[in-house]
Amino acid sequence: MGRKPFNPDLAVGGGVGKPSSADNGISVWEVTQLVKRAIEDSLPTTVHVIGELSNTKLHSSGHLYCTLKDERSELACVMWRSDVARLKFDPADGMDVQVSGKIGLFEKSGRYQLYARSMVPQGVGALELAFRRLCEKLQQEGLFDEAYKKPIPKYPQTVAVLTSETGAAICDIMDTLKRRYPCAKVVFCPVPVQGQGAAGKIAQAIRRVNRQSNSLGGVDVMIVGRGGGSTEDLWSFNEEVVARAIFASEIPVISAVGHESDVSVADLVADVRAATPTAAAELAVPQLSEVLEELSYRESVFSRSLRHKLELAATRLDSVARRQPFSDPLVLIQRLGNQLADLKLRTKVLLGDQLNVYVRKISAMALSLQGLHPNRYVAFQKSRVLEIDHRLQMVLSRKLAMADRAIVNGQQKLQRRNPELRLKGDVQRLRELRRRLLRGMANLLKQDEERVSGVGARLQAMGHKSTLARGFSITRLKKGGYLVRGCQGLREGDRLVTEVFEGTIESRVVDSDQGELFD
Repeated sequence: MGRKPFNPDLAVGGGVGKPSSADNGISVWEVTQLVKRAIEDSLPTTVHVIGELSNTKLHSSGHLYCTLKDERSELACVMWRSDVARLKFDPADGMDVQVSGKIGLFEKSGRYQLYARSMVPQGVGALELAFRRLCEKLQQEGLFDEAYKKPIPKYPQTVAVLTSETGAAICDIMDTLKRRYPCAKVVFCPVPVQGQGAAGKIAQAIRRVNRQSNSLGGVDVMIVGRGGGSTEDLWSFNEEVVARAIFASEIPVISAVGHESDVSVADLVADVRAATPTAAAELAVPQLSEVLEELSYRESVFSRSLRHKLELAATRLDSVARRQPFSDPLVLIQRLGNQLADLKLRTKVLLGDQLNVYVRKISAMALSLQGLHPNRYVAFQKSRVLEIDHRLQMVLSRKLAMADRAIVNGQQKLQRRNPELRLKGDVQRLRELRRRLLRGMANLLKQDEERVSGVGARLQAMGHKSTLARGFSITRLKKGGYLVRGCQGLREGDRLVTEVFEGTIESRVVDSDQGELFD
């Protein structure tokens, strides 16, 4: 039986229409639901998974997304905001944690993941780790610095106590305050010291006491704490909200949480840490008997000092009373009368001298005013005008005489510089110069002719014609006109041209090696 041919319309996913129920096809959502039910039915309701955190991200919505991984696999994990709020530490990449929750399927992406309800770090306990991280954070911000610690008043009038109304701490604190310093006013603010929401209520109470301090008559110091207990019981005082409320308090805070071995974040932030609530009350107020004893001592010291000052004042008063102005007042009056008479005489002399000075000044001013009379001033100015006019006439006469002499001198200079006279002299000089120039040029020409004649004679005597005239000759090859200087290079049959004084002679080489020149 042969195999049927392939039909794409019958294949799963083939064709354009939805598969019919007869084809047994299911949707993606149905597959997802099957997987989801299989996971939920096969796994327990709560699983505890240990792994390393990675890709940790706290979303703006408050939900926490991360991945748990080990050496061989990874598991997506999500924790909703309500569960994140209960964490005692800040999850970060690289931490080993144990996550408890339920494995489920995220239908939208078809990916299974762990829905975490709690998360505990491995190694260090969750509360210890949270305590360490909060301490590091607050220390970096400076909340533990001594510079911000406020001093506790030495004699407080009002003490605020924030603790539980049912614990033993309030009894210890109230008994100690009443025994040590009963004159102090105590304001009790009951707050829960453990359990859900206790930290927020403690912080609200601290802020409320600060706001209502004036209406309470002015709170000088505040005690915040509780009795001993487990780490979980004391944890409300390790919350950040309580630490920041204590740091922001304007009233000095004494922290008394647990026993002496217990150290909380509130102890580190507070202005003073007390080992126990009883110790906090002892630090908050002084011992009344000690205060009374100190007051008694100060009273005795003040009394002795006051008596000493009174005795010293009495001695000084007696010394002053024995002085003459107080023992015999008339002597002082007489002395003052003599001083007054002396001052009167000196004043009269000074006034007389000042009056004479003013009289002299007035006389001088009168003479000055007489000199400034209008008639005298006009006469004086008229005489000055006449004098100036006379001086001006004299100056003008001198200027006119100088101008006349300058005109005469100028005329004489013009006559001496008449162009006709200068022209006649220049013509005579030109004629003399021309005559001298012609005579000089003739002499120079004659000298040049004599030099040229001498040079020509020397050139003629040195020319080759003169040499030829003395019986010499010059021989050249006819072909090329080369000068024959010896027999070397001549060949038989070469035609020669010999130049003599009166012409040229043409010849032919017969034998260049001829021994005898003449027969």
